[in-house]
Amino acid sequence: MKLNELQAHPKSRQTRKRVGRGGSAGQGKTCGRGHKGQLSRSGGKVAVGFEGGQLPLQQRIPTFGFRSRISRVTDEIRLHELNRVEGEDITLETLRTAGLIRSSIRRCKIIQSGTLERAVHVRGIKVTKGAREIILSIGGTVEE
Repeated sequence: MKLNELQAHPKSRQTRKRVGRGGSAGQGKTCGRGHKGQLSRSGGKVAVGFEGGQLPLQQRIPTFGFRSRISRVTDEIRLHELNRVEGEDITLETLRTAGLIRSSIRRCKIIQSGTLERAVHVRGIKVTKGAREIILSIGGTVEE
């Protein structure tokens, strides 16, 4: 077999139906569109999903899921990540400068995960019960 001998399968490409070529051709006069009606006219199209005035399927089925708008501006910080923040004060601004949260984050919560190596003062950030106990046991403070 050579490249110049390759041929497509005879039935792989169906020939286009030539409409409007007389009655004997089988697709003359109305050209398979039938008589009258929207679909028989040129430019007469039905919108995708339109069901003749009946409530369309995509509106009949129930909606799925929920995405809170608050979750887009909320983040959580693990306790061991506070070791990367310079200084003792932990606020949203210091977390931003340390690269722990994005600039769009407006609320944050510290969760218990890992260990904290030094005493810190947390201001304006929510803290879980377990994380609060660890921060206070080291000698830090929490102001929400």
